[in-house]
Amino acid sequence: MTPRTLPLRFPGRFHLAVATPTLLAATLAWTGCRTQTHSINVKNMEPGVTRESFGQTSDGQAVDRFTLVNRHGVVARVMSYGATLTEMHVPDRNGIMGDVVMGFDNLDAYLKGSPYFGCTTGRYANRIANGRFTLDGKTYQLATNNGPNHLHGGIVGLNKRVWKAAAQDSPLGPAVQFTYVSPDGEEGYPGTLSIAVTYTLTDDNALRIDYEATTDKNTPVNLTNHSYFNLADGGRTDILRHILEINADAYTPVDATSIPTGDIAPVGEGVMSFKKPMSIGSRIAELGREPGGYDHNYVINKPEENEIDLAASVFDPSSGRMLEILTTEPGVQFYTGNYLDGSLTGKYGIVYRKQHALCLETQHYPDSPNHPNFPSTILKPGETYRQTTIHRFSTR
Repeated sequence: MTPRTLPLRFPGRFHLAVATPTLLAATLAWTGCRTQTHSINVKNMEPGVTRESFGQTSDGQAVDRFTLVNRHGVVARVMSYGATLTEMHVPDRNGIMGDVVMGFDNLDAYLKGSPYFGCTTGRYANRIANGRFTLDGKTYQLATNNGPNHLHGGIVGLNKRVWKAAAQDSPLGPAVQFTYVSPDGEEGYPGTLSIAVTYTLTDDNALRIDYEATTDKNTPVNLTNHSYFNLADGGRTDILRHILEINADAYTPVDATSIPTGDIAPVGEGVMSFKKPMSIGSRIAELGREPGGYDHNYVINKPEENEIDLAASVFDPSSGRMLEILTTEPGVQFYTGNYLDGSLTGKYGIVYRKQHALCLETQHYPDSPNHPNFPSTILKPGETYRQTTIHRFSTR
């Protein structure tokens, strides 16, 4: 299952920052400047993939971490627990490297409790109402681990499984493929689901994630990556000054428990609209309702189904970093870290607080098995689920 090469409908609008070895070696001290991030020393890192132990789970399963380095010195780190992105080091407009994703620097912290930092979520990312759906005349009851609803695959979803892993040969750049077989009935889902998730750090400074899955029974499948991004400083300050554009004219309104009503509504020109670049904090107070902030699924404007299109772009004026997210998926969940409350301390001693990061989770719509008018998430025997999402970094 090697990464596929897909046409990009929206070519990059900003230049790539290719840092020199001297600049790449810079490791910053914390002094209070908003644009500062913490990064690893990459001076002696060669392009490619390295593997190291990252600890073991409470039941003795070994967890490995992989470091991917491309020819420009951009670095991604992924681990086999949850097929999780733990670090992403990219340059700012001055070529200074910084880690732009939230996470922990040790496995124990992930095991104690992570709000899905960087992991692969599923079998069904996002929510299913009351943890219940009917398929082929049978009603399935899943765990209700988010109030009355099922969230991100349940109590022990894919994010809490140890995946098999192996470095891959790819013409695009260094890659690692994670595989996991979810047995029939796991977390209440029907069918044995065989999954492969491949992370590729491309030589044009993009993190590409390719997903594939097959099943032996009809079953809903909806996978995504749940990275929390802060392009300024990895979570030390809030993301309210980040400039966001979402390629969507519509979204799926939700009820008080964040379950879609079934409607597909226009974003209009108000608080829900990011059709034009807008600072995230400019209208966020208008949303009201606790805990406040965005946590909404946007319907991506897609000329053709399953083609890779621009979902969203984010720009941090302080660092000059730009992130474009392209995907084959029909939706993207925009979440502003509303439940981060300062109780978690992450990498580099950073205390993670409310709205200090954003997530852009490419996906099918929440609760699709209960809404026939939404794009189907049912995978059948003999079919292959495929999804590609690209996180492309640049500066301006």
